[in-house]
Amino acid sequence: MFTDLPLDELRRYHPPLPEPPGFDAFWARTLAGARAHDLDARFTEVDARLALLRCYDVEFCGFGGHRIRAWFLLPRAAEHPLPCVVQYLGYGGGRMLPYDWLLWPSVGYATLVMDARGQSGPNRPGDTPDPVGSGNPGVPGKLTQGLLDPDDHYYRRLFTDAVRAVEAARGHAAVDAGRLVVAGHSQGGGLALAVAGLVPGLAGALIDVPFLAHIRRAIEVTDAGPYGELGRYFAGARGHIDTSLHTLDHFDGLNFAARASTPALFGTALRDEVVPPSTGFAAYHHYAGEKELKVWRFNAHEGGGGEQRAAEIAFARKVLG
Repeated sequence: MFTDLPLDELRRYHPPLPEPPGFDAFWARTLAGARAHDLDARFTEVDARLALLRCYDVEFCGFGGHRIRAWFLLPRAAEHPLPCVVQYLGYGGGRMLPYDWLLWPSVGYATLVMDARGQSGPNRPGDTPDPVGSGNPGVPGKLTQGLLDPDDHYYRRLFTDAVRAVEAARGHAAVDAGRLVVAGHSQGGGLALAVAGLVPGLAGALIDVPFLAHIRRAIEVTDAGPYGELGRYFAGARGHIDTSLHTLDHFDGLNFAARASTPALFGTALRDEVVPPSTGFAAYHHYAGEKELKVWRFNAHEGGGGEQRAAEIAFARKVLG
């Protein structure tokens, strides 16, 4: 069933920004702290038995100087330097294996796939631990880790890792640093949206059903997926709700959208119970750069699937060549 406002209302939906005081200073301080550590990006070629691609196991320093893993895939026959797509991952999974990331190298682009610290799953294994503990109790999952202070929250670390992944990709000799796109679905879309607002000079952003946008509304209209973690936490932590929401405002995609200038392609699905479509429309409407939106009327959290990927390829061709 349709899960949110009617489509004609969604096309007009433009809520106020949930911007906390000192938002820009918070992120300037956060990224400066990360950059105090040498990026130390290391690309180690591995034999993935892919005749047309070269594959590298990557490590670089993210938040706190912690080592973050990634894959880097490169068409063997292409002339360098190449455009590059930095790919971010959905919630609860890791970087998987190189064979899971053949789309963008097949298009002809270099591709860096960033692992999500502390996330893994039986079908989506990851390789990057999160060495930072949380000072407050939470329910299982990532959204309640460090909810009582923006400095402690999990997504401060993950968003910073995502920015550093762009820096690692730009530093590789095979990459044209001026032709780089960030991309992701769900949590990955939320990361791409945040990076679009934090990193200047990107060529584009592919933001599909973005998680972590318009968070205050999302937790009021869905109990599905990761947002349900917050509802379960607030049901017991009744005295911490306002403090927690203030923390989450520092990671809300609407605030990054308002600061973004790179061209972007969004995707949203009207039957999505995990990421309510009103939250995706809100991010799209606040997005300050050139933008396009694909609306999938009868799809849920999978969005447009292969047709969204086809639209993304066409968009990437337009902004990257």
